[in-house]
Amino acid sequence: MVLYSIAQLLFWSAYLYLCVSGAAGDPLGVPAKPAAKQPGKQEILGSAPGTERYKAACPDYQHYAVFPHRPLSEGPLSLPFQRPSLHCRTFSSPLVEKVIEDVTSRMEDKDLARLFENAFPNTLDTTVRWHVDGSGEQAKPKHRSKDGQWEGPQSFIVTGDINAEWLRDSTNQLAQYQRLAKKDKAIENLIVGAINTQAEYVIESPYCNAFQPPPRSHIPVTSNGQSDAVHPGYEPSHVFECKYELDSLAHFLALGNQFYEHTQSTAFLNSRWYLALETLLEVLKEQSKSTFNASTGKFERNEYTFRRTTNTGTETLNLAGVGNPLNDGTGLVRSAFRPSDDATILGFFIPANAMMVVELKRAAEIVKSAGKGGLAKTLLNRAESMEKGVWEHGVVTHKKYGEVFAFEVDGFGSHIMMDDANLPSLLALPLMGFVDVSDKIYQNTRRMILDKAGNPYYLAGKGFAAIGGPHIGLQNAWPMSRLVQAMTSSDDSEILEALHAVRNSSRLGLVHESINVDRVADYTRSWFAWANSVFAQTILDVAERKPHLLFGKGADPYLVE
Repeated sequence: MVLYSIAQLLFWSAYLYLCVSGAAGDPLGVPAKPAAKQPGKQEILGSAPGTERYKAACPDYQHYAVFPHRPLSEGPLSLPFQRPSLHCRTFSSPLVEKVIEDVTSRMEDKDLARLFENAFPNTLDTTVRWHVDGSGEQAKPKHRSKDGQWEGPQSFIVTGDINAEWLRDSTNQLAQYQRLAKKDKAIENLIVGAINTQAEYVIESPYCNAFQPPPRSHIPVTSNGQSDAVHPGYEPSHVFECKYELDSLAHFLALGNQFYEHTQSTAFLNSRWYLALETLLEVLKEQSKSTFNASTGKFERNEYTFRRTTNTGTETLNLAGVGNPLNDGTGLVRSAFRPSDDATILGFFIPANAMMVVELKRAAEIVKSAGKGGLAKTLLNRAESMEKGVWEHGVVTHKKYGEVFAFEVDGFGSHIMMDDANLPSLLALPLMGFVDVSDKIYQNTRRMILDKAGNPYYLAGKGFAAIGGPHIGLQNAWPMSRLVQAMTSSDDSEILEALHAVRNSSRLGLVHESINVDRVADYTRSWFAWANSVFAQTILDVAERKPHLLFGKGADPYLVE
């Protein structure tokens, strides 16, 4: 007796419908010889003749991802092949396919190879909801603005199972393709589009973290189902959620900085990007202010406040949406929420401040090369002030581990000792470029946060062990943190144990958001593109630093570039 999944039944029902309706040509009913494009018209991704018939047969990937699909891997775990049909992928690149073939053909562990085969292209396969390449009439808004709003290449990258774009997620989702941009014009254009789209989001709502589809895309917006009171106000049809997270702005800079690093292209340095940068600097200025006036000691209401009706304390800010008091003169910048979307307890969130330091410095180099020395100096001044603040206020002495980085501080002497799985994190400080992995304070911090005695959110059970966080709960650790552990280690055993732990908890062939540490079959989010990207980045990192762990004894390193 043959059993079919619901997703398979839906697929074949749509396929049969197309056949009966007379669509001929290839197996999904698209004409074998599509009509030529009209001169002067841009072909939006997925808009070629017949693609509507493709879309009719494509199952929703959110449902598709929860069922295993053949062929299965040749390893003992028999992991499924979870890439959508060629006709259902949201973006494609021959160079991406080459990297997949180059890496997986050499990998000895066929289950790890299958996981990389699914994870590396997951963002391109499933999350590019809208992209225009910047040419032709389709690249321009219907009513052209004087300031270039929404002009040029644009890319809307969703996080996965939520139809919205997080600045942080989308930057990390695209990170493994940055090295390919110099050789692949389509990927280069996609990333430039992503930078342009993020710039528009930052200009309009710099305090917000997640955004609706661009108005030009005509993709229906969705509601997050919450009732939030936020200042400054925002337009709900443009913003999905408005939690002010300092790292979101740092990730906007990181997207452009990474692109420049790998291509040396300044194609994204347009008037809109510069306006977004000015907007970002204004937020940093506003959020570096203390809760009380330094001269009078009187309370001064922060520019940003957030209140949500909820029974979950981490989903809103206390003290009428302001959060706990912060001191003056620290050089640090407030972050109301963490990258997990949980509220900070003490608003000077050290990992985000560290990341912003790095990205401001990198952006300064880029704008200086573009002839804007004054702006570069402004960026460097802010970076130096924040960096001094991290070292002066963010480093504390722990009675067991010695000098370590705190997770959050308030400038009054209070500090939170923990780490969270989401990036940026204390564990990821070397990956961000803030410190070298051999730095003594970092190594002390690393020992602390990977120890249950030092980090309340280091979770270990009979099935899995990694850093978690309050976002999901006290039983679920995040594979993402275990992968960061591998990328910040030079120990072969530690790296392999991390890779195997993530492999063994990814039985659906994709990396999940979180895993119940006692029961790996209990997970959150079957389709979470960010986690898949971090896995792909980890494999590429190990292939370059420790090729023998993947390819066998004596293997040569594999470099994408």
